[in-house]
Amino acid sequence: MPVCVALLRGINVGGRNMIAMSDLREFVVDLGFGGVKSLLQSGNLVFQSEQRTTAALERLLETETQKWFKLSVDYVVRTAKEWETIVADNPFVDEAASDPSHLVVMCLKQAAEQMDVKALQAAIKGPETVRSIGKQLYAVYPAGIGTSKLTNAVIEQKLGSRCTGRNWNTVLKIAALTRD
Repeated sequence: MPVCVALLRGINVGGRNMIAMSDLREFVVDLGFGGVKSLLQSGNLVFQSEQRTTAALERLLETETQKWFKLSVDYVVRTAKEWETIVADNPFVDEAASDPSHLVVMCLKQAAEQMDVKALQAAIKGPETVRSIGKQLYAVYPAGIGTSKLTNAVIEQKLGSRCTGRNWNTVLKIAALTRD
């Protein structure tokens, strides 16, 4: 069975949308998926799925999460093969090696238009740098993420797509989970 990665957006942050990973794993198993694993408390899942499109999996997981947990949560789903491509396509190889916690991959629900990426780049007021490849936005935050003005809200507004981000360390840990 194909392996998929599901990223939940905005759970277990600031005491809001709290979901225990054990409950999340049980939920995904109850939906009929196999080999379910989670990573960290921020909503990173790896599981086996029958042939479905990632968009169909996103809709199913979002609908069932609303029913099960009474929470409205966005999911972004990628296949294991797509996840390996995310790793291979990283345009910031030097930053990944020297400062991986400040390199973030934003997984978008749909690919950004080039004109929207240019608008985002023009809106950046700090030292951040972004590159868009397919349904991913790679962002480097050399001065740190917590105080940056380049927030999820700004990215989503400029690109017209919901997204969720993971730092490079987490991206690599998820990649390893897809191979286990």
